[in-house]
Amino acid sequence: MNVKINSVHFKADKKLEAFINEKLEKLHALFDGVISSEVILKMDNTDTRENKIAEVRLLIKGYDLFAKKEATTFEAAIDLAAEALRKQIVKHKEKVRGV
Repeated sequence: MNVKINSVHFKADKKLEAFINEKLEKLHALFDGVISSEVILKMDNTDTRENKIAEVRLLIKGYDLFAKKEATTFEAAIDLAAEALRKQIVKHKEKVRGV
């Protein structure tokens, strides 16, 4: 699966990129219809500690699934977004099967 990672105004390190790839590969294993994914990482200029934003878009045949989550670290934001996308994939699979 093709994973495109775009970090806004900073350079994501290899460890973070490996973590993102690992999480998204699990989603791909859950549903074979995932064509590719796009991840946008950015930091919000607020006084709160939860200023790391992760936007994840999964491109599926005929659909796009999207999740945007905010947390104190990029890893936590990716975790939250991956869980939201997992729920969306389960719903999509049920809809396709007609359950």
